[in-house]
Amino acid sequence: MQSLEMELSTTGPSADSLPIDHVLLRGDPLRPALDGRSGTYTFAELEETLGRLAGWLAGCGLEPGARVASWIAKGPVAALLPLAAPRAGLVHVPINPLLKHAQVAHILSDSGAAMLIGTAARLDSLQPGDVPPDCPLHREDDAACAMSGGDPIGPSDAAPDTLAAILYTSGSTGRPKGVMLSHANLWLGAVAVADYLGMGTNDRTACVLPFSFDYGQNQLFSTWIAGGCVYPLDYLTPRDVMKLVDRRDITTLAGVPPLWVQLTELDWPPEVAAKLKRLTNSGGALTRPLVGKLRALFPRADLYPMYGLTEAFRSTYLPPALVDSHPDSMGRAIPFAEILVLRPDGSVTDDDEPGELVHCGPLVAQGYWRDAARTAERFKPAPAASRYGGMAVWSGDTVRRDAQGLLYFVGRDDAMIKSAGNRISPTEIEEAAVAVAGVAEAVALGVKDDRQGQVVRLLLRADDPAVAQAVAAHLKSELPNYMQPRDILVLDEFPSNPNGKIDRVALAHHHCAPAKAGA
Repeated sequence: MQSLEMELSTTGPSADSLPIDHVLLRGDPLRPALDGRSGTYTFAELEETLGRLAGWLAGCGLEPGARVASWIAKGPVAALLPLAAPRAGLVHVPINPLLKHAQVAHILSDSGAAMLIGTAARLDSLQPGDVPPDCPLHREDDAACAMSGGDPIGPSDAAPDTLAAILYTSGSTGRPKGVMLSHANLWLGAVAVADYLGMGTNDRTACVLPFSFDYGQNQLFSTWIAGGCVYPLDYLTPRDVMKLVDRRDITTLAGVPPLWVQLTELDWPPEVAAKLKRLTNSGGALTRPLVGKLRALFPRADLYPMYGLTEAFRSTYLPPALVDSHPDSMGRAIPFAEILVLRPDGSVTDDDEPGELVHCGPLVAQGYWRDAARTAERFKPAPAASRYGGMAVWSGDTVRRDAQGLLYFVGRDDAMIKSAGNRISPTEIEEAAVAVAGVAEAVALGVKDDRQGQVVRLLLRADDPAVAQAVAAHLKSELPNYMQPRDILVLDEFPSNPNGKIDRVALAHHHCAPAKAGA
């Protein structure tokens, strides 16, 4: 088995990159690779099962490169389809199980899906016109039966740039768009994450994030490429996650900020918390108070704050040794990623000068499926300063780089609040708000105002409405006048999107009526 260090020596997308369906071949055949309600599979057993599922797909008469969509719960079928479809020469299109029929209809139509595999209940929820006439439906049970019998096919010989998957974004700005990922994108992402997390054969990963999410899918690939075992879990409550950690001696847990907030509100027995070796976060920044809670609750676990975007998978991570001293930092580039901070004219910013984060290198996706216009907006030739060249992705996120080369998130350009000529970062207000005891989460929104263009409305998730007064007093002492909220609303809960992140679009829709004068 080639070492991760050798694989990380490359700077190109093809060197040391294998087809993604080879990932199970990396593990010890006799060691467990997947465990759950359906039982335990060793790497050898899971590879055999993968071959059968791919053989079934190959026998369905689909054209090479046809899109196979899946709308299923976590389990062996969901875990193997991202590998089985590419092995069969097809492209996998995972659909988040939390989506409703109208969103599924859009994805099926937009992707040109030639097959949909779904649970019986989900398929039954589809309405006339949701499914294209040339897209046959198969129940998940059909795929499960195929995995237990039939003739397997061997590993593929796909070229690194062959399309392997289309992952649809959550659609926070308009309808979801499909991000095209190659075998090299998926393989190198798995190698990079397994390496900087220091994963090994004794690691056991709780897969609680959706497999339709690039971060969630990588839970599988990075664990398997390191020879570890995955435990898929469709949890109903945060307590289910704690029970799994205890029952299966979980070492690795990946999450998004709303999940960490919920997990820190539980009463973890010290012996259960001590089982976790590493916690990884993406999909939103961790606040200083939340970092403190995680460090106190899981003292034996390394904490990895990370930043990524579906168009380039993962961009940066902060090493655990720097978390206490630089808790607000996004860290530095991960292996295979080159991160530049650029001015509008394409030149590199100075230290501490805000600019747009631009991601270069072989983790950059191939663009948006059948959407040349939006692809041209985000995917452009790499700037002159890039050592990689090729195509780069412009994130739309404003960041700054300090003298040590560490990056700090400032805000998204389309989320910045423009008030009386000032550009206000919601993140800065939110971080100040959650520093107040009793505030679980905070979201700052821009509300239309005839005099100032926009004013700030601050939403808090807290049990006690009186905390608003404490937050207002704290913000007045910590932030300049132009950043002060016009009003503060306390909510019992925040909505989440299908990937578990705070649904800012829904909050804005319900809470962005013109603000009232006065705090």
